Amino acid sequence: MYDRILLPTDGSEEMEPVIEHAVELAAHHDATVHALYALDTASLNSLPMETSWDTISSILEEEGAAALDVIDEYADGLAIERQVVEGSPSRRIVQYAEDEDMDLIVMGTHGRGGIDRLLLGSVAERVVRTSPVPVLTVRVSSE
Repeated sequence: MYDRILLPTDGSEEMEPVIEHAVELAAHHDATVHALYALDTASLNSLPMETSWDTISSILEEEGAAALDVIDEYADGLAIERQVVEGSPSRRIVQYAEDEDMDLIVMGTHGRGGIDRLLLGSVAERVVRTSPVPVLTVRVSSE
């Protein structure tokens, strides 16, 4: 049923149950996991002009690689495709799913509601609303 599973990550510790779930699904279906880390460069617009973009970019690339390394640790012999992209996380996740013909997206959600969701937004919610493929959300704890 699933041959290609997209697993976007933000690199947070709370992603562990999401990664475990995606890896278990991939193992069950003999699927390839596509691990994706999106560098949200728009959030860096408020940095002072004298900040070196090369330095910031290098740091963000390292963070992305480290986040994807965590997924590799859970993979236990599964096929993993790794990708670091720049841009709005929700847009890049949906674009990757479309471009790479994903069968499923497995991603975490903090389950925020009310004013928190309005103020903070939700990458998962935007992906669910715009994705052409099924999205499985796994609730993560931020406690």
